[in-house]
Amino acid sequence: MAKTKIGIVGCGGRMGRMLVAEIAATKSCAVAGGCARPGSAHVNHDIGELAGIGRTGIPVGDSAEKLIRASEVVIDFTLPDVTAANAELAARLGKPIVIGTTGLSAEQSEAVRDAARDIPIVWAPNMSLGVNLLLGLVEEVARRLGADWDAEILEMHHRAKVDAPSGTALALGSAVAAGRGVAFEQVQQRARDGITGPRPAGHIGFAALRGGDAVGDHHVIFAGTGERLEIIHRATSRAIYAKGAVSAARWVVGRPPGLYGLREVLGL
Repeated sequence: MAKTKIGIVGCGGRMGRMLVAEIAATKSCAVAGGCARPGSAHVNHDIGELAGIGRTGIPVGDSAEKLIRASEVVIDFTLPDVTAANAELAARLGKPIVIGTTGLSAEQSEAVRDAARDIPIVWAPNMSLGVNLLLGLVEEVARRLGADWDAEILEMHHRAKVDAPSGTALALGSAVAAGRGVAFEQVQQRARDGITGPRPAGHIGFAALRGGDAVGDHHVIFAGTGERLEIIHRATSRAIYAKGAVSAARWVVGRPPGLYGLREVLGL
């Protein structure tokens, strides 16, 4: 059986290197190539040596367009502006893309949705099986408990993460809102500082912690009168995200245009 040729945008980053290694270790997949930003020290280095898996004979490029053309599907865990541009480029070239980037603005998110009219896109704020099971569980709990139980979401990530709250935390908040049948944008409370007054009924609160090398912790707290329900997911290795992204890349090839999540990939 022919192997799925997968390209990695941003292959020199921490996640990009793990993706290269995961693709190379997956029998049904092959590394089509990788690219880094023009001028990066990673350009022209062997992609396998960069990922710590040994020489592959595939040099790192600096053109996303060349990479997308050479791949059946590409995976992008980069920066919001880069991801939005690559989604548009993939749509123009007719190639599917898997996106794990978080922190996109409303305009950048709309660019991804526009691209999904022409190509299949898997866009997930978190590529782990556990988190995607958690999303469904949180929605069901919120539906059953209702808005009388206060919902708070606490997340912690490593010191280098640039966006807050995390994309996963926001997805969990959206799941709470969906379970309650309300618009997330109208009930989210991103931060508190100073004399804030009593907690508004029905709001979904967020707290973001940053420090050390924490891969990703997410706590969903439903606080009622006299009792509290807490649901927790802790990631201890980024390998779970690489595995999920590669599974998504294999799944999305040949799908009709549209915007998919990892729940569709996993059949949840």
